[in-house]
Amino acid sequence: MNFFESIVNFVNNIMWNKNLLVVILVVSGIIFTVKTKGVQFRLFGHMISLITEKTKKNREGISSFQAFCISTASRVGVGNLAGVVAAVSVGGPGSVFWMWIVALLSSATAFVESTIALIYREKDPQGGYRGGAPYFLTKGLNKRWLGVLFVIFALICWAGVFQIISNSVTESFNTAFGINTKTTSIVIVVLAAAVLFGRRDKIVKVLDKMVPAMAAIYLIVVIFIIVKNITLIPATLKDIFEHAFGIKQFLGGTFGTVVMQGVKRGLFSNEAGSGSAPCAAAAADIDHPVKQGLVQALGVFVDTILICSATAFVILLSRGDIPEGLGGMTLLQESFRYQVGNWGVIFTAVILFLFSFSTILGVSFYAKPNLAFLYDKPWLQEAFKVFTLVMLFVGGVRQNFLVWNLADLGLGLMTIVNLMGVYPLTYKAVESLKEYEKEYIKK
Repeated sequence: MNFFESIVNFVNNIMWNKNLLVVILVVSGIIFTVKTKGVQFRLFGHMISLITEKTKKNREGISSFQAFCISTASRVGVGNLAGVVAAVSVGGPGSVFWMWIVALLSSATAFVESTIALIYREKDPQGGYRGGAPYFLTKGLNKRWLGVLFVIFALICWAGVFQIISNSVTESFNTAFGINTKTTSIVIVVLAAAVLFGRRDKIVKVLDKMVPAMAAIYLIVVIFIIVKNITLIPATLKDIFEHAFGIKQFLGGTFGTVVMQGVKRGLFSNEAGSGSAPCAAAAADIDHPVKQGLVQALGVFVDTILICSATAFVILLSRGDIPEGLGGMTLLQESFRYQVGNWGVIFTAVILFLFSFSTILGVSFYAKPNLAFLYDKPWLQEAFKVFTLVMLFVGGVRQNFLVWNLADLGLGLMTIVNLMGVYPLTYKAVESLKEYEKEYIKK
């Protein structure tokens, strides 16, 4: 086991600690931004209009908005809370600026990979559509073996993600309510089972209502905090920009830490380039691939520019007024406690649960087309649901750092495999974008 762990740690060290993946994803974001002529900026207003576009009746599969909710559910999770806290704690206020920059670049990556996923998707025998990295790697590049690798790496990643999510929620509820971790784990498993083993479209229907509601609730409370501290906002923004390009940080040798913490948080949170969100995008019943590509690009803005920034501002506006040395969810809970009173601790725990539960459902939706790609039999889908519940319970009652490291390993490797398909097929997305702009935008 020690030998296996050392291999996992060695590979993770290269991908994450040596910033190999960070460089790959940032460079990818720049390349895709250039190739699409800044589609995320040029068509931002159009993205908004697509979200509010009426869905057609008698559609096959899910609506564009439902696909947006599913991918947002996966993006908005523990990383938007504890992850942002870690970035600000280590990298300081300046990390927020670099988090914004990477989100602006990553939205181009999200557009390209999702558009490609729709171009190469296929009809689902049970109704609707299915697609994603395994499908465009097979149909676009004729490399099914890469598709198989992607699915394997994704399953490794998601097994760890389920445990991380569950553990974060149980620890948070233990702090806020004094409920033991085993009890909370059972509750999570029961609620997850009720949705996973429900009707075929149960996940979609739950997320359709849950994602907008939880995001709105969180943002309303944060907006209240910002308005309450409105006189501190100019100084906070000044702090963010000064630390982002600070001479002190540069001379002190911490400039690289500031940049990398912001970049990593943006990349880890929005998932652009990992190949996850295209699984939801491909399921949308839409009349042009670019439409859903634009909707998924907007998802990156929602995740990072709105949700992650909201968390960062709560922390920054509370600095100096809460005990030093706190970290993770404890720091966030104490920041909310300072801003809105004792119920802030409870609010943080509830929001973490909502974010986490939506991620569980989002990832479960992603697993469907990937498992069908490997072996299209109903029993495999049911087996994965049971596996999901086991991972949630085990993760909730105790930490398993090997599994958590495997999650990082799986995420890194699936990202690399996904981009191996996205790069050579980028021209397809660019051609589709030109066609779309000619037909829909420049009438």
